[in-house]
Amino acid sequence: MKKGLISWVTLVFCNLIWSFHFTSIKLTQDQVGPYFTVWAPMLLATVFLAPFAIKDFKKGKKKIKDVLIFVQLGALGAFPSQVFMTYGTQYSTASNAAILVLALPVITTVFAFLILKEKMNGLRWASFAIAILGVILCSTNDIRRMDLSSKYALGNVLIFLAIVGNGYYNVGCKKVADRFTEREMIFYTYLVLVVMLTPLVLHYEPWMFARVPHFTGKTWLGMASLTLFHNFLSMLLFFMVLKYLDAIQVALSNYMVSFLGLPIAAFVLGETLSVQSIVGGVLVLIATLILTILDHRQYKANQLKLT
Repeated sequence: MKKGLISWVTLVFCNLIWSFHFTSIKLTQDQVGPYFTVWAPMLLATVFLAPFAIKDFKKGKKKIKDVLIFVQLGALGAFPSQVFMTYGTQYSTASNAAILVLALPVITTVFAFLILKEKMNGLRWASFAIAILGVILCSTNDIRRMDLSSKYALGNVLIFLAIVGNGYYNVGCKKVADRFTEREMIFYTYLVLVVMLTPLVLHYEPWMFARVPHFTGKTWLGMASLTLFHNFLSMLLFFMVLKYLDAIQVALSNYMVSFLGLPIAAFVLGETLSVQSIVGGVLVLIATLILTILDHRQYKANQLKLT
């Protein structure tokens, strides 16, 4: 139970970091192109992780062919997840993105069923229903402001494709999590993305390198947040949790982003919390507790039966 609690606290912290993702992108978009926004933080994270990943590679006695799975996971999952989300956010509205991202747990659950053969049980369905109700209450303003007109069509499609890629990547990593360390999974994924993104940056945004010395404090803050928290710390912690929890459990926990967005909006942006939003946040928290305590106990009991 102690290890499970630590895993869930860690997952809450990951969701807290992810709730700042759109804000970080918005901080950089005035001066930084969409490709460079993804490429630069990942390049820095890759360089930092290289010595640790090489050490883990040698210690695990792996071969080059063993890590080729990350070419597939990177190209089909992580690349659209990162690039399309960054591009789509710039061609859509924050409200549209906030609503579309709510499809991530559903899509991840579908991939978990197809790839990992995981199943939804009664507790997970109950948690899912409560979380959806809570998210609707938290996101009423976003739903009202949602704009599906043709001028945002490209951005909305890109955001949705990014969510599909994210779901596929998370489930794919769960499938290979027992063969690689957390640092290896991040490093190999980012290495693939850096290789794929470098020609795009050089072709479409070569002017970005000359602009770096002129970044404002706001831009540096956004880039630092993406590098240190979103691309490094949150992913390292996420893969640690993914080794211990079911992919569906992790997916449903993503609805915490809506709950965690409430205090962020209140304290950072000065927005007023409505009673409706507070009730919605409490429901999301209850749904998370169902997964944390009841479903996790059932999950561990089933694991013991299998062994």
